[in-house]
Amino acid sequence: MRILKIQTLRGPNYWSIRRHKLIVMRLDLENLAETPSNQIPGFYEGLVEALPSLEGHYCSPGCRGGFLMRVREGTMMGHIVEHVALELQELAGMHVGFGRTRETATPGVYQVVIEYLNEEAGRYAGRAAVRLCQSIVDRGRYPKAELEQDIQDLKDFWRDASLGPSTEAIVKEAEKRGIPWMPLAARFLIQLGYGVNQKRMQATMTDSTGILGVELACDKEATKRILATNGVPVPRGTVINFLDDLEEAIEYVGGYPIVIKPLDGNHGRGITIDIRNWDEAEAGYDAARQVSRSIIVERYYVGRDHRVLVVDGKVVAVAERVPAHVVGDGKSTIAELVDETNKDPNRGEGHDNVLTKIELDRTSYQLLERQGYTVNSVPPKGQICYLRATANLSTGGIAVDRTDEIHPENVWLAQRVVKIIGLDIAGLDVVTTDISRPLREMDGVIVEVNAAPGFRMHVAPSVGTPRNVAGAVMDMLFPNEKPSRLPILSVTGTNGKTTTTRLLAHIYKQTGKVVGYTTTDGTYIGDFLVEAGDNTGPQSAHVILQDPTVEVAVLESARGGILRSGLGFDAANVGVVLNVAADHLGIGDIDTIEQLANLKSVVAEAVFPDGYAVLNADDTRVAAMAEKTKANIAYFTMNPDSELVRKHIQKGGVAAVYENGYLSIVKGDWTHRIERAENIPLTMGGKAPFMIANALAASLAAFVQNVSIEQIRSGLRTFRASVSQTPGRMNLFNLGKYHALVDYAHNPASYEAVGSFVRNWTSGQRIGVVGGPGDRRDEDFVILGKLAADIFDYIIVKEDDDTRGRPRGSAADLIIQGINQAKPNCRYESILDETQAINKGLDMAPDGSLVVILPESVSRAIRLIKVRGVQEEIQPQSANTTINDSQNGVAPSSVVNTLL
Repeated sequence: MRILKIQTLRGPNYWSIRRHKLIVMRLDLENLAETPSNQIPGFYEGLVEALPSLEGHYCSPGCRGGFLMRVREGTMMGHIVEHVALELQELAGMHVGFGRTRETATPGVYQVVIEYLNEEAGRYAGRAAVRLCQSIVDRGRYPKAELEQDIQDLKDFWRDASLGPSTEAIVKEAEKRGIPWMPLAARFLIQLGYGVNQKRMQATMTDSTGILGVELACDKEATKRILATNGVPVPRGTVINFLDDLEEAIEYVGGYPIVIKPLDGNHGRGITIDIRNWDEAEAGYDAARQVSRSIIVERYYVGRDHRVLVVDGKVVAVAERVPAHVVGDGKSTIAELVDETNKDPNRGEGHDNVLTKIELDRTSYQLLERQGYTVNSVPPKGQICYLRATANLSTGGIAVDRTDEIHPENVWLAQRVVKIIGLDIAGLDVVTTDISRPLREMDGVIVEVNAAPGFRMHVAPSVGTPRNVAGAVMDMLFPNEKPSRLPILSVTGTNGKTTTTRLLAHIYKQTGKVVGYTTTDGTYIGDFLVEAGDNTGPQSAHVILQDPTVEVAVLESARGGILRSGLGFDAANVGVVLNVAADHLGIGDIDTIEQLANLKSVVAEAVFPDGYAVLNADDTRVAAMAEKTKANIAYFTMNPDSELVRKHIQKGGVAAVYENGYLSIVKGDWTHRIERAENIPLTMGGKAPFMIANALAASLAAFVQNVSIEQIRSGLRTFRASVSQTPGRMNLFNLGKYHALVDYAHNPASYEAVGSFVRNWTSGQRIGVVGGPGDRRDEDFVILGKLAADIFDYIIVKEDDDTRGRPRGSAADLIIQGINQAKPNCRYESILDETQAINKGLDMAPDGSLVVILPESVSRAIRLIKVRGVQEEIQPQSANTTINDSQNGVAPSSVVNTLL
């Protein structure tokens, strides 16, 4: 077997709208292509021996053991690789269950689709599954050591990718509330929400967390001073920088017992508490000095350690932190009890697990000595042996929820303290013998105020009720159902995507909002280009969705991006599907128009139930997408007699219709006439039907998003098919004696669309400079030739500079073959170099002619035209007509009674 390609999908995709995280592996079974599993000696036995847990896979039989039943009876290896890859992830602690295996048009080559939680782990699992299956085929077994290494590697990937318990809690709460999130590229930042409505977090600090509050909280001595001056009980203490000052500092705080800790430490690092003599004090000083140059010396207060979490000025959780310890069983040594405690699956390394493994060190041995033990002692049954003086979870401690026990006065004090320091999220370390009584009565103190406090002791306490502290954070960031999203309008289709996207963005600009949009020629925010290039995939969408100024996102979604990575968002408010026609077939295992339609339908399906799928009623494949989506349906049509649209309107639906020369919105008993087509520059004076269809789609998409008719009309009137607004889309230039038209038509449907305009050109000659991308099928080039023969009086056949692997001259020969089949007496010539072909077409144009250039490089074609002295870039259209109020606004339904 051989892996040909592995792709990672991160959004709604061809395989699943709901499951966004999928690996697609293109797998060549090679010599196993015709061999089902039951014909491979010993394969079933070897697979069960390696992975007996596959018994839990149901598969198509629908019962436990169903998959292994299929293996025993005979199934193809791609299907087996799918299940093995899923099971390997399960064994590593990643719970995944979705998979698909489909044979491609290439015999023996399969697409194996598996769900993942971590990208690296998912890709690794796919490769490991192939290794495992191949090993069993070749040797009848997969070595146990290799399997264990695979699982350990997968666990490492999963651990390294962990967000940490605090961030994980926030992300899960966001997902529960339907708030989108994404990791950002620096400093472990995550973004909650989109565009102008976004919030950013780093651990448990938000973009509203005050820097002064953070700086103050990080300076423990300054925190104590400011709290003390406000009457808050804090430990008596001082700061020193040299060991020579330690003895005087101990006297200042009132003598032993004392605490020594670093001035700017965290997670309990370098802290020594309950110091009772000079030797311990020196050792504590050395430990703190390893973390910080400046050292805090404090009076040690006897009591239990509590963490009080305050979010948005309110106490939301309280936990008592119990230092790392073991409980004697009368048989085991302390070292053995530690080992047994660390076997708890909730304990792990560092801060990423619910609990942290206990590690014995100098302070552990000293503390045991005080209790009369060594690590080899066997404590009596029930005896608690403390291994840490500090109660941090990061050193192996546990948490006991005390939220319901805290005294109201202590609640008031904690909330006041956080206001004094100036934090939106803070964790207070409180020492008191009884949190249910006021601190002033118990000689309790507030030891520290922590910015970015950890949540894990509250979301998963060892004892007591878990608290949804992340919910309090979401309530603070998005109060009273404040929006976290922005309107997303996604546009796809075989032809017209870029023009419709740009027009829709332009219409939306009439509302005064900042619009971010992506197209095949660049990513834009407002009136400015962010990045040039073909930006129709998820990465470009993320540029728009991450920008804090964007209020509306209009995203062109092309087949390539959907295939490679899925959509760049979880769901849209409007999904526009313009058309589906033969293009890019045979690429990416999309071999038929039906498959292409299924791919394009992702845009319609990935729309919120209360959103709209805007569909072309005149394209049967697009219209059929209404059955796939849960969203509302809105149709656009060039046919005022469309039966589909008539029935849709009768049921209360909305549609955009081209009728009596007008672009109109029809809803219920009323027709909202927007504008006459001849007054809309994009339609080339009403002579370009495909542009009218694009304008209908854009107008309808805006209308269902509550953009007013007046704003839509304004957008249509001021948008032009120009180099500045739609480069390479019906750009018409007046060269004095003749005209030149540049359009990036490159498939049969777009040739037809351009032809619908060119046929209206009645003066001079119609000269075509034509070609097509080299990665299309042979039959596609023949069709282009036939269409060109029907459109043009004279044809110059050229080729792209990049032939995309096709031999030079091959594409041109096929186009010429189509020309001869359609019109044997057609006049043509072949000039493979695009620059030479364009210049020849411009040189030979008689007066009144139209030279139509369908280039690979739009910018080059326009440059070659402009050096000839363009008089103007024009929009042929009829004289503007005065439109009375009834035509300009809302007219009775009788004006389109054919629909009702």
